[in-house]
Amino acid sequence: MEGKYSVVIVGAGSVGMAAGYYLAKNGMDVLLIDANSPPHDKGSHHGETRLIRHATGEGAEYVNLALKAQDNWHELEKESGKTLFIPTGTLMVGENDTPFIQQTIKSAEEHGLELEEFSSKDVMRRWPGFDLPDHFTGYYERSSGALLNEQCIGAYRQELLKYNAEIVENTKVNTLESHENGVGVNTTKGMFYGDQVIIAVGAWIGELLSSLKLSIQTVRKTLGWFGTEGTLYKYPFLPSFYFSYEGHKYYGFPDITGSGVKIGRNDSERDIVPDLLEQDFGKYDNDQGDLNKFIKRFLPGLSGQFNYGRTCMISKTPDKDFIIDRHPENNHVLVAGGFSGHGFKYASILGEIISEMIIDGKSKHPLPDKFSITRENIRNEKIVRY
Repeated sequence: MEGKYSVVIVGAGSVGMAAGYYLAKNGMDVLLIDANSPPHDKGSHHGETRLIRHATGEGAEYVNLALKAQDNWHELEKESGKTLFIPTGTLMVGENDTPFIQQTIKSAEEHGLELEEFSSKDVMRRWPGFDLPDHFTGYYERSSGALLNEQCIGAYRQELLKYNAEIVENTKVNTLESHENGVGVNTTKGMFYGDQVIIAVGAWIGELLSSLKLSIQTVRKTLGWFGTEGTLYKYPFLPSFYFSYEGHKYYGFPDITGSGVKIGRNDSERDIVPDLLEQDFGKYDNDQGDLNKFIKRFLPGLSGQFNYGRTCMISKTPDKDFIIDRHPENNHVLVAGGFSGHGFKYASILGEIISEMIIDGKSKHPLPDKFSITRENIRNEKIVRY
């Protein structure tokens, strides 16, 4: 196989697929290449649901992106005819002095977002499925909720194909080759050429761009689904939630689809080589053990039935901020990665921004400097732009 395109996107996960959609919709000749067949469970975009919060605890710079992303997800729902967002609301819970809770409050105040404060007793009265200690506080964001992430990927795929984009699946990209007016993408199925190339390969970013010596850590995360009885832990009787307490961070979703309550631990991880990751939930005792402890303490009404577990990979930057920038040594290449476990919710707006950067050279939604590939500590050596 061989071909030449205006844009070649390496990696058709959440951000790659979204960028492909916006580029194709704007008339660009687009090819997406993926090592698997998206949506799939070999990367970071599987697992049924993802939180989308607006008063984010990751920093004020992300709030406007989250609000714009929410609008874009709704537009994709209309265009695709698919349900992608479930308005569960999100309850942020924990000790009031934790950095996550304080940043959430600050983001809401600075951007005029509605955030309802609850004492622990008020939380338990409104949602009796929770059991909280007296010193915990809850903050409820009614407008947020759950994205059905695999359906989101499927919707983008459906729509970009309507705009005549092409997808080459089950194809590994081996190397990139610089040419005078573009980039050659050398794959297991032949060479493809792009006037511009977007690198959105998730956990494989360090391998594919090894010459940049990016300071990116690839880690294994775990999540599990637990059986429910009655309606106490089902949507709409329970919100999505995020707990920050005693140095721990857990998140979860009500039973939305019948598969159970989903629980994940956000501060427990193991380094992984991407090509060696398997769906091996249960390999380590704490894969399920940590989740059981959380349920016993805070969701004691769950039946205790473990339905199944999954693993996924995330690629973390040292500061947990994204990389969205031109390659410092090749202006024909745009790098999008390092989403650090909180990128999916933003994929819809990041795809639009990346498409504008490709088409116009800049976006009407300026990105913060903290997403630059030239920022401090993002590489293991000093960056020089050519």
